[in-house]
Amino acid sequence: MLYHRIEELRVEVQKWKKEGLTVGLVPTMGALHNGHMSLIKKAKETCDKVVVSDFVNPIQFGPSEDFDKYPRTLEADVELCDKEGVDIVFAPSADEMYGEGQRLSNDTLTYVCPPFFYVNTLCGKSRTGHFDGVCTVVLKLFNIVQPNYAFFGQKDAQQVIIIKKMVKDLNVPINIVQCPIVREESGLALSSRNKYLTEEGKKDALVLSRILNNIKTCYEKGITDVLALKETAYSFLTDKHDLEYLEIVDRNTLEAKMIADDESIALIACRVEGVRLIDNIYLKED
Repeated sequence: MLYHRIEELRVEVQKWKKEGLTVGLVPTMGALHNGHMSLIKKAKETCDKVVVSDFVNPIQFGPSEDFDKYPRTLEADVELCDKEGVDIVFAPSADEMYGEGQRLSNDTLTYVCPPFFYVNTLCGKSRTGHFDGVCTVVLKLFNIVQPNYAFFGQKDAQQVIIIKKMVKDLNVPINIVQCPIVREESGLALSSRNKYLTEEGKKDALVLSRILNNIKTCYEKGITDVLALKETAYSFLTDKHDLEYLEIVDRNTLEAKMIADDESIALIACRVEGVRLIDNIYLKED
C-alpha cells in the first residue's frame, strides 16, 4: 500500500499494534537500490510488519546541495517494495511533513539539534545544519509510525551514531538496527548518488574503498599510528579525486583517535566528477 497522508498511515499502524504485531521502519529518501533492499530484508526478518518511508527531506540539504536534482523514482521504488513484501510505502509531501506553507527554517520550525561534538566533524563540518535536518525528520517519522525497530545502513556511519545518541538521550522507545554496507562487485559502496557518475567516474570512485581497505590491512599488520595510517591514502589519490576528509575515530562516540584500536572506524568523503561520496570501514569487524 502507498500512503501519502500521516493520518491514513497511523490508522493502519494502530490496527497492527492492537493485534500485537511488531513494526519495523526503514527510513529512506527513495531512489532505492540493493543497499536499501538489504535493510528491508532485515526488517522483514525481524518484524511482523514493515513500513518504508520514501521522502526527500528538504531540511537536510544545504543551499548549494543537490536537493532539486536528487533522484526521485517513487513508482519504481513502490514496485521494488511490493516485490519484497513491504506492507506500507509512506511517501509524504513536504507540506504534509512540515505543514502547508511552512517556512522550512529553524527560525519558525522546531528542529532537533544533536550535540555539537557529534556534528562538528566529518560530514557535519562541511554540511552545516545537515544533521539537524536528519534528526528532525527521523524523530518525526518515529513519532508518526511508532515502530518497534528502525533500520539504518552503516554507510552513513555518522548518521547512525547520531541517531542512536538521539534515541538514547530523548528516551525514544525504539531499537535501532545497523546493517552492513552493501557494495557493487567492484567494491563501490551502493549510493543513490552513484547515478550521477559516468562509468569512468565509477572506476575513479573505487579509490574510496581501496584507501579504506589499505588502512585496515596496515592496521592488521600492526600499524596503529593514525597519522601513518592516513598517509597511506595519498598514493591512491589523483587529480580526479577531491578529498574532503579521511578520519579514524571511535566507532561509537566519533571521538578522534591518535592511536587506532579495535573500536576504531575509518571514514572518508571524496568528490569524484563533482559527486560527493562517502564510505567507511571498521578496523576490526564484530
